[in-house]
Amino acid sequence: MWLKTLATSPLSGITVLVLFLALLLRFYVKFDTAERLFGAKELALFNGTDEGLPILLGILGSVFDVTKGKSHYGSGGGYNHFAGRDASRAFVSGNFTGDGLTDSLRGLSSTEVKSIVEWRDFYHKTYKYAGKLVGRYYDSQGNPTKYLKGVEAKAARGAQLLEKQKIEEAKQPSCNSRWSQDEGGEVWCDVGYPRLVQRPLEIALTGKMSKRCACFEDSQLGQSGLEVYEGCDYHATRCKV
Repeated sequence: MWLKTLATSPLSGITVLVLFLALLLRFYVKFDTAERLFGAKELALFNGTDEGLPILLGILGSVFDVTKGKSHYGSGGGYNHFAGRDASRAFVSGNFTGDGLTDSLRGLSSTEVKSIVEWRDFYHKTYKYAGKLVGRYYDSQGNPTKYLKGVEAKAARGAQLLEKQKIEEAKQPSCNSRWSQDEGGEVWCDVGYPRLVQRPLEIALTGKMSKRCACFEDSQLGQSGLEVYEGCDYHATRCKV
């Protein structure tokens, strides 16, 4: 009955047109927002050598359109080695040749992994997100892999350790320091005496043990693990380094 009414209505043409446009718009929005999945070979086509294609790069499996930074990422640009691939490791290693241009983060410390995650966040804020790279970080359906989840967990752990280290080191003030080519380095304390101390959380953060200069009052100098600078008097407030 309603079909007969629609067919004989003077507004039937307009009604049909509105319905058609609504369906078309719905299809277009759905298509336009569909996330694109790239293969490694496909992504390699967007390396800045073809002027007719956008310039894309991947980091932790996320793909970004960096065409607006063509002077940097395009052919001959200083960051062109990142274009057309996922070279996540190179963001912290500084190795832009051969095996260095890889998405593998094997052997990197939690702070290095945290830094790469922060680079990904930078691209999200600065450039247009283009999709996902199928492989190490996303499967063929675009779902995060265990590897990506592990990377993000390691980065979160790094952030927690850095915060813990910051709180712990705030309890013991750091030395003042300066360096010049003519005079070399010097550390000093406005209150207390400069001592080298281990940074125990550094192993978990960077995989290496390191030391820092902190100021200790006279009553604290008997603590174990305090190292007097070489060539510096026990009660000196300034030391050459």
